[in-house]
Amino acid sequence: MNEMRQIGIVDDNAMFRKGLAALINLFAGYRVAFDSGGGDECMATLRAGNIPDILLMDIAMPQPDGYVVTAWVKDYYPDVRVLALSTMDSEKAIIRMVKNGARGYILKDADPAELRKSFDEVMALGYYYNDLVTRKVLHSAQAIDGEAATPAGLLRLTDREVQFLRLACSEKTYVEIAADMFVSERTVDGYRDTLFKKLGICSRVGLVLYALRNGIARL
Repeated sequence: MNEMRQIGIVDDNAMFRKGLAALINLFAGYRVAFDSGGGDECMATLRAGNIPDILLMDIAMPQPDGYVVTAWVKDYYPDVRVLALSTMDSEKAIIRMVKNGARGYILKDADPAELRKSFDEVMALGYYYNDLVTRKVLHSAQAIDGEAATPAGLLRLTDREVQFLRLACSEKTYVEIAADMFVSERTVDGYRDTLFKKLGICSRVGLVLYALRNGIARL
């Protein structure tokens, strides 16, 4: 008999939360262990010993928000696989959630089949990739929680490229990064495009994952 995997849901919209729980309970092999209306309630539930395999995490909640709770879960319950579930599809939101420990990122309007697929993959592989966090990006960074490696590409980076990578891990825009580096926006675009080519990466999210994976930037 297959093991029943436990799911936790954290979202401040009660109607959405209850509807999602009903849907997930129809998935073979998965059941909702609890649903929480906010970060504080979620943290109290985990402290009480109700530890799910997967935690679906909304972002835009009253404090503490999903970013804060995800980082807390990573620190205190690292075996819990957090999947961000949000209406926000911005690069900044994705980067911040991944930096804080999310293993995947799903939009709330996703098809139920994608949600089920995300559960299967995050349990089998430790992370879930889709059009937002692409397969190529995550493969280039390797497993988020794996031990640091030193790919050949890392050895070919210049000091300025490393500086750019660190700044790319912040929430600064490329315009702000150019100002911090005292270069033109075109020069920053050049650093970005060169790194895309060197590292086989196609997005800023990929650059962030690469920097975290190789110790160039820290959480």
